Amino acid sequence: MNESVFTYSQDQLKQLAQDMLGYAREQGASNAQVEVSEGGGLAVTVRKGQVETIEKNKDKGIGVTVYCGKRRGHANTSDFAPESLRATVEAAYNIARFTAEDPCAGLPDAELLEMNPRDLRLCYPWMIPAEEAVDIARRCEDAAFAVDPRVTNSEGASVYVQQTHFVAANSLGFCAGYPFSRHTVSVAPIAGKGSKMQRDDWYTSARDPNKLADPEKVGRYAAERALARLNARKLDTRTCPVLFEAPLAAGLLGAFVQATSGGALYRKSSFLLDALGQQVFPGHVQVVEDPHLVGGMGSSPFDEEGVRTVARKVVSDGVLQGYFLSSYSARKLGMQTTGNAGGSHNLEIVSKDTKLADDFEGMLRKMGTGLLVTELMGQGVNYVTGDYSRGASGYWVENGVIQYPVEEITIAGNMKDMFRDIVGIGNDVLTRGNKSTGSILIEKMVVAGS
Repeated sequence: MNESVFTYSQDQLKQLAQDMLGYAREQGASNAQVEVSEGGGLAVTVRKGQVETIEKNKDKGIGVTVYCGKRRGHANTSDFAPESLRATVEAAYNIARFTAEDPCAGLPDAELLEMNPRDLRLCYPWMIPAEEAVDIARRCEDAAFAVDPRVTNSEGASVYVQQTHFVAANSLGFCAGYPFSRHTVSVAPIAGKGSKMQRDDWYTSARDPNKLADPEKVGRYAAERALARLNARKLDTRTCPVLFEAPLAAGLLGAFVQATSGGALYRKSSFLLDALGQQVFPGHVQVVEDPHLVGGMGSSPFDEEGVRTVARKVVSDGVLQGYFLSSYSARKLGMQTTGNAGGSHNLEIVSKDTKLADDFEGMLRKMGTGLLVTELMGQGVNYVTGDYSRGASGYWVENGVIQYPVEEITIAGNMKDMFRDIVGIGNDVLTRGNKSTGSILIEKMVVAGS
């Protein structure tokens, strides 16, 4: 159904993958794996009503990993001609021949491969002409400007359309792939003038273009966010509760994934080293992973190695139940892959205590007096120690009511303490990429100001 948007069919991609595996056998490789992909899309940007960019992309590529026993080599090409494919395999083989042995290198265990992947309906092509994409971007930006005359400028509105398909295969008999899509409409308006200007942004993203929010709603909401930040104040340094707005709370969940990923663990560069089976969150916190949500942004029947994905509780009642492991990192740790080569799949953090899972206004009331954070700046997270310090802006809240916007502050703590001090997770759930969460309330953090 979706193959008409591509130059190559799934069967043709599978044949290319099998050809590469055949060339690897001819070279004398003990094992090999291949991934071949093709994609295309459109990106337009409009600023103050004028078209700034129109970009169309169409690309393809094939990568091969060759094993000579425990030695590994990799090469890739965008040329699908047989002579180029042979040369690519030969290059990978020659790299493997002269690479040091790694006892953990190799393909996944055959019994873990997903030989009959289900269709999760992940591709919804949006065959939109550039003129229509420009119109959508203009509607989005125009709606932002129409909210209030104080919306004086814009960093632009964009429409991004992308559809891709791929096939992965290896010498253990695995060969499968599927098409997928991702479409986005975004805008970043600026309110105020001179040194008092404030910007904010918002976007909507979905695999199915019919599930995108109306561009006018996106524009209006982005403008309202920018306007609300006008006349921001500074704060004195203090310790207080901090409420992370849902889009930023997804970043906390991302930090958890980073700290529990195999690469960080076997390198001993994680603040959650040896935390399996330990209490890392309060007892009300659950973190679940479901790779098989139909149409989900993080859905996949198998990971980048072809290992079948499984739904699981990563954290149950605050206790860490599992890591995020590939075959390689699992072997380094003396464990088994969790089907997470390439990352997590549809991860969600929730509170099992409904009293701790209010809507956004309820979360403000639960906080009482404290800081609502709506923007973070910088990359101040030390994943070895867990130390956390980032520039921030947001709103000061008293008695559960937003009082005024604040800026030029820094919030600081340690991720271990922050995770343990989660006193509520809102039901204002937002999905950003492959992570879903509501706003997250942390009992206390240091807020450094003037």
